[in-house]
Formats: sequence, C-alpha cells, structure tokens
Amino acid sequence: MQFGAFVPQGWRLDLGDVPAERQWDTMVAIARVAEESGFASIWVYDHLHTFPEVTQQPTWEAWTLMAGLAEATERVRLGQMCTCNSYRPPAYLAKVTSNIDVMSGGRLEVGIGAGWYEHEYRAYGYDFPKPSVRIGQLDEAVQILKAMWTEEEAAFSGDYYTIDGAINQPKPLQDPHPPLWIAGGGEQLTLRVVAKYADYANYFGDPDTFRHKTEVLHRHCETVGRDPAEIVLTRNVDCLSGGTEAEVEAKIEEYTSRRPIKDVERWRAASLVGTSEQVAEQVAATRGYGVEYLIIYFSDAAWGGGMRQFGEEVLPRFS
Repeated sequence: MQFGAFVPQGWRLDLGDVPAERQWDTMVAIARVAEESGFASIWVYDHLHTFPEVTQQPTWEAWTLMAGLAEATERVRLGQMCTCNSYRPPAYLAKVTSNIDVMSGGRLEVGIGAGWYEHEYRAYGYDFPKPSVRIGQLDEAVQILKAMWTEEEAAFSGDYYTIDGAINQPKPLQDPHPPLWIAGGGEQLTLRVVAKYADYANYFGDPDTFRHKTEVLHRHCETVGRDPAEIVLTRNVDCLSGGTEAEVEAKIEEYTSRRPIKDVERWRAASLVGTSEQVAEQVAATRGYGVEYLIIYFSDAAWGGGMRQFGEEVLPRFS
C-alpha cells in the first residue's frame, strides 16, 4: 500500500494563522516533512478561493505550487487532487505538465477531473455546463494530453476541443507519459472515462459505496476492453492523530475551532482519527475494501505533528 500527503495551501482554511509572506516557507517545510517521513507523494487541491466558507484568506494555485515544490523537494512525487479540466485549455495543460515533469526529474502525477465547484466557476468567469458536457470535455481533454505527451505534432478534432499540429517540447521524462489519475465516481459517464484512460482511479464513499463503484468501474473496463488490474484504486481521507486519546480529543477541539465542521461525528467517522494504533487499524480496514493508495489530508499539518507521527508510527506497518 502506498501513501501520499496533502500540503496545506489555504483552500481548506488551513493556513489562516500563518501570515501570507510566510505561507510559502510553511508549505515547503511541510512538503519536506512528508518527504523525510517516507510518503510516496505530496498533493495539492486545484481551487482558487477558500472552502467551505468563501473568505479573503489566501488560496495558492495548484500548478504554481507544482513548479515550486518540484524545486523544493528531491524524492517525493508531485500530484494534484485534482486539476479542474475547465480551468485550463488541455493543450496548455499538456505544456505545463510536461515542463514540470522535466523540472522535477520525472516525479509528476497528473490528476484531473470534470470539475464541480459551481460557485468558483461563476466567480472566476468560467461557464458551468451540465455534467454530461463537463465529462465530455474531460474525455476529450485526456485524449489531447496523451497525444501531446507522446506525438511530435498532435492533432485532435472533437465536439469541444480542436488542435492541429500542436508541438509539445520538451516532452515529459516519464515513458510513455506521467501517470494519469482521473477523479470522480459518476457511474454512467465518469467511471467510463476512468476505464478508458486512467492509471489511477479516485472516488469517495463508505466501504459499501466504494466496493459498488469498483464493481461499476470493472463493468466499464469490460465494455471498453481494459484489464481492471491496470487501474490502481485510490482514496482521499482526513487524518487527525495524537499520542493519547486525550490528545486526540484536544486536537479535534483545536481543529474545529479553526475550520467549522457542521457534523463533527460524521467527519470523524469518515476520517482516520485516534492514536497511532487506532489509525493503523482504520488504514487496514481501508485496504480491506480495495484501496491501494491512500492520499491523506493531515488536519493539523500546519500546527501539529500528525504527519510526522504517521510517518514514524503507522506508515512502516504498511510499507
């Protein structure tokens, strides 16, 4: 089982008490903790202002961070969970991803999805078409990415995008291209896109829902002629841990004072919460329903020691 860790970037109100001029140094320090602690990858979200509350707190842009973190780290792989296809033309995204794969020495993971945050779309002037259109755009965008990563002069003509003789140099270092993560669990359309193109699938749900979506994905794989074993199943999850149960409860109180949570018990049930021993048991249960790669958002990454504690006390049990 593999593990990645999110670097706080403000989107989830997780840099609120760090002055703006110190936030980049804070993010770099946390990325290096993840690298030193043995995580396989570090991740950021692709959003433009805070969530769930819209505030004036800074939110750092995903691909700017990819470029910076490529230079600030040495071993750990770099991912986005996930790039909103609507925010960048796919030909432009192909150039950006290729450049950063070279800059990082071939450490890039490319995550992409159809987009969902309507308020953000409207705020920044993006059209927000119906889901079938956004997913159709995602399908075509992935085809353009793969073409530009691998062909000398790429051409594509679809319902939403057209390129003709697009040159993408430098090419990515990874052969044949960076791993492609496609996020989303829509059963009729999105999981069909995952079945056709993804190296990694990422969707949410409790154990029964996760297993059901995996079954749907496998049916789509059969339809499109893809071996489902070629697609790694992944999941995102929050984590808040402490040395003792009393410390865990204190951290929960601290976390909920920083970021309002409507239903703490529901959040707790869906997250990895507890001592290291308890968290390890929860991770094992996650692996039990098919998850092969866990991307963890450490709720205390900017103010507590949960990421390092997980690296020292939990990760070795699964490596």
